[in-house]
Amino acid sequence: MLSFTDRLQAAFLSAVIRLVQMLSPVQASNLGARIARTIGPHLSVSRVADANLRRALPELDAAARAAVIRGVWDNLGRTAAELPHLASFHRTASGPGWEIEGEEHLAPLLQSGQPALFFSGHIGNWELILPIAASLGVRVAGAYRAASNAGADRVIQALRQKAIGAEVSMFPKGAAGARAALVHLRAGGSLGVLADQKMNDGIAVPFFGRPAMTAPALAQFARHFHLPIVPVRVVRLAPARFRLICEEPLTLTPGATKEAELYATTAAVNDTLERWIRADPASWLWLHRRWPKQGDAGS
Repeated sequence: MLSFTDRLQAAFLSAVIRLVQMLSPVQASNLGARIARTIGPHLSVSRVADANLRRALPELDAAARAAVIRGVWDNLGRTAAELPHLASFHRTASGPGWEIEGEEHLAPLLQSGQPALFFSGHIGNWELILPIAASLGVRVAGAYRAASNAGADRVIQALRQKAIGAEVSMFPKGAAGARAALVHLRAGGSLGVLADQKMNDGIAVPFFGRPAMTAPALAQFARHFHLPIVPVRVVRLAPARFRLICEEPLTLTPGATKEAELYATTAAVNDTLERWIRADPASWLWLHRRWPKQGDAGS
């Protein structure tokens, strides 16, 4: 049962969503960006981003790091404010909506009906990945981190579910979600994951030249179910304007041992994420603690 505070927070969130939906997608995106980049750089979590940038991109000076952090908050504010409009985004030639690059990499999967594993990161507007896939006819189930307030989580999930359709499943992170995802794969379904967050009980794999605890689930699923791993990301072109970029599946080489194979595949995932982030550092969510704590932020 929800506490009074949880119900109050969920009601407030619903009211904010209704207000944002009264704005156009572009107006909402611009408002979210303005609020986030004004407040965000002054929050303590921005010090985490600065420490991450010092370690991962030591060539950036203080001014460059500050600019990246402002860009991170700008993108995060836009992504949050665009969520109430998620179901309204469609494939268009211009204006609010999305376009696609690399559709030829999806064609064989659509023609054969072969399931696949898709991965991305918290880059651009990651919330658009599953709705775009569903629009293209690729039914990809996804995993998500549930909000601590169950009422607010239901409000957010309703927005996502409306955009992707009721026939596409969403699995909460955790043991129950992992079991549901496994059942989904065994039934021949496709699965998409955001592979860029720290997993304390994962495996240490290089990311920006430093060991980072990384979930090996993608590699395990690919090995067990003989599925291709397809890299995808949504690039922001303008307020409420996006491009889904689909790359060719990763080339996976069988390892001498199971552990070596899982490591090599997970390293290939991290290498892809790093390449994307280096191309546009401000598009990635540097705010979480991706690497183990170290004594000095510049170490």
